[in-house]
Amino acid sequence: MDYSFLQEYWWLLVSVLGALLVFLLFVQGGQSLFFSIGKEQLERKLLVNSVGRKWEFTFTTLVVFGGGFFASFPLFYSTSFGGAYWVWMLILFCFIIQAVSYEYQNKNGNVLGSKVYQSFLFINGLLAPILLGAAVSTFFTGSTFTVNREAIADLTGASQVISAWLPYKGIQLHGLEAVLNVWNVVFGLAVFFLARTTALLFFINNIDDETIYKRSRSALAWNAAAFLLLFLAYLFFLFTKKGFAYDPANPEVTFLVDYKYWHNLTDMPLVFATFGVGVLLVIGGILLTLLRDGYKKGIWLEGIGVVLTALALFLIAGWNNTSYYPAYSTAMPEIINHSLNIRNSSSSPFTLKAMGVVSLLIPFVLAYIIYAWRALDLHKITRKEMLDPNGHNY
Repeated sequence: MDYSFLQEYWWLLVSVLGALLVFLLFVQGGQSLFFSIGKEQLERKLLVNSVGRKWEFTFTTLVVFGGGFFASFPLFYSTSFGGAYWVWMLILFCFIIQAVSYEYQNKNGNVLGSKVYQSFLFINGLLAPILLGAAVSTFFTGSTFTVNREAIADLTGASQVISAWLPYKGIQLHGLEAVLNVWNVVFGLAVFFLARTTALLFFINNIDDETIYKRSRSALAWNAAAFLLLFLAYLFFLFTKKGFAYDPANPEVTFLVDYKYWHNLTDMPLVFATFGVGVLLVIGGILLTLLRDGYKKGIWLEGIGVVLTALALFLIAGWNNTSYYPAYSTAMPEIINHSLNIRNSSSSPFTLKAMGVVSLLIPFVLAYIIYAWRALDLHKITRKEMLDPNGHNY
């Protein structure tokens, strides 16, 4: 295995983790629906326990996604997490209040009441998908930073900081400027409505309650429509914009290419097929649920489609000589050669090879996750179970 293969391989693994995270954000989507689908306390308890038994999957995948980036592409980790830390701190805060809320909302001595903690979960469900979506969108729109690799060896007493985040119009926002780009917001909202759409399909499949079923099915149509409109608008923007390519002979040189991301799809037929199948499965899962009364398995078609579609988008961001973390803004086009790609930001060959051996255990981990998921979903959630004083409920 040569160095370039290992770099491609690890971008694939990170992309798979990112795609799984996009699907698992249905937990956040479900939390944003607590008060619209659940009109009564018992109904909200059904919803809380439905997604509450899966929140650790989402949180763990987010941590592993960040850890995978740190191990395989450490320069991205230090640049983004060290420079755009306000947006990452907000995302972390959202997940902290999520963990606290699930564990403490029904504890003895809870003076705030369960509804306050459910409101915290709503905040997590609202902000986390939008912020994560906006952060991922910067893979295509660019961020403002510089990289100086020689700084770490500077023994003159000057700064040894490798990556520096640049102010936005004279104000240091440390990543929050991402939400000032309208297309980052569009993608963030698309992820938000996708999370809600997936959550509604999950409620339909996971909860045995006629009232929840009818409300979820009713809300599915407009949430899915909002997602599709936003996603199609973003795809039009993405496939018609200039993208960030690097010179394979000199990865430090980045330049703009017309229709780069569309060309990435057409240049990689397997990725194109993955994207196409994913989109069809997403639409199919939604339509079958809406058009066939009593159909409750749309979550699996749509869920697989979400993973495949997100995987394809991650791959066109980093493969085919593309800078996955471009340093660029219309106000500062001169920083473009500080962009990061899989060639100039990866770990050493030894590290990638050693982790490549460890990655062979991934199928076993996935098998355990599938086993644990099935064990949790062995029986549908019912009102009777929620009323059981001896049950393990949130």
